[in-house]
Amino acid sequence: MKIYPVQPETDDHLQDESRLRGAADEIAFPETEEEIFALLADGVPVTLQGARTGITGGAVPMFACPACPEQGRGEDPRRGRIINLSKMNSIGEPENGLLTVGPGALLCDVRKKLEDTGVFFPPDPTEDTASLGGMAACNASGARSFKYGPTRNHIEALRIVFADGSVREIRRGQPVPEEVPLPAYRAPNVKSAAGYHITDGMDFLDLFIGAEGTLGVITELTLKLSPLPEAIWGLTAFLPTEKSALEFVQKLRTETAPAAIEFFDFNALNLLRKNPDLPKLSPKAHTAIYVEFHGTTETVERSGSAVARMLPDPDAAWAAMEPAEMEKLRLFRHALPEAVNQLIAERKREYSELTKLGTDMSVPDERLEQIVTLYRQGLDREEFEHVIFGHIGNNHLHVNILPRNPDEYNRGKKLYFEWAKQVVKMDGSISAEHGIGKLKRDFLQIMFGPDGIEQMRTLKAHFDPEVRLNPGNLF
Repeated sequence: MKIYPVQPETDDHLQDESRLRGAADEIAFPETEEEIFALLADGVPVTLQGARTGITGGAVPMFACPACPEQGRGEDPRRGRIINLSKMNSIGEPENGLLTVGPGALLCDVRKKLEDTGVFFPPDPTEDTASLGGMAACNASGARSFKYGPTRNHIEALRIVFADGSVREIRRGQPVPEEVPLPAYRAPNVKSAAGYHITDGMDFLDLFIGAEGTLGVITELTLKLSPLPEAIWGLTAFLPTEKSALEFVQKLRTETAPAAIEFFDFNALNLLRKNPDLPKLSPKAHTAIYVEFHGTTETVERSGSAVARMLPDPDAAWAAMEPAEMEKLRLFRHALPEAVNQLIAERKREYSELTKLGTDMSVPDERLEQIVTLYRQGLDREEFEHVIFGHIGNNHLHVNILPRNPDEYNRGKKLYFEWAKQVVKMDGSISAEHGIGKLKRDFLQIMFGPDGIEQMRTLKAHFDPEVRLNPGNLF
């Protein structure tokens, strides 16, 4: 196996979708577990990578690099190595509801493998080129997590290489060994991907899902598959006010059983109106809710009838049941993040330091209206350009502040911190699905405090005493 020097000016492996850029000396692309042993044996600290689709900088190496003095020098003074797992991309054959894959296998390829098998892998992050190892590392979820839960719920086993070179297969149902120093805090009872997942009576396996590569190197995953629903029905409803949209969401949650409930505010719809490739929207469409149902044909049709009775104007909606029509609704939903990224890319031409500021926070059900009011008050006060969209079924909205200049960017960061403090007071999570990486460590401090962070450090030291695996992630 060859270890390559990193080219600091051109190597895309120094960044991920967060656009944070780091530094490292070298990079390797192992194809076997034995090669990973060799890469860990010499004690060099490593940053683990999959497809680099994450947006929190978790796959960005932050080592000081003597060969790249002009690059932003990393915060870790040690010379470091990238281990990119993209070549460990094997996909087995589905058997007895399980599928074994390598950490570099891509979600889109897994989906293709499962076509016409009658089973599927439910997690559905927006980016279907995410790697399965990366999805496990940050406990990825997506729209359908309202019904199916995050990636954690669909992993039966992991094979892990630890920093000392030992390897272990950990399966669902195994308890945490007594010698493992679990933190005293407990995960909040909301959708969350913030820090180590600690619950009473937890499986040992769940400790490594969402650990962001800080406790071990995942070299194999056994996925738990689900029967493909007999029928899938989707609807995008356009409501006259945000208040009516929130009321619609509450009815959906109490009177039906959706697989997904998604939200698009007025500004989001206006941004989509500028896309000539999308269907034209009525001027009366103020806020949109997308809802999706999975089940038998009978139960899905019954759910569709129930939804129609809830709508103030059933004609102000797009419904789909056939795959081609469902794909149109999916493209409409996914066009918004792309439009936001394009807008920010245009502004970066004038201010290179600008990025969008996107929240990833969740709160308990009873706090939904309160958190929407909090967001609105801050955005109105600061007069920020913004869009709000996302997984409202889990009370998990992405507020994207779209700064027009560096001053707005800095004020937006301060507002984000204000919101994070309030979300924690509401017993919510400061990261519902994207993890912490290197960009949200200060938010994790807000959520768990110095004592909680120190307990995380103690746990990491048990598995990685020299802090060689993904240093800089989480804390």
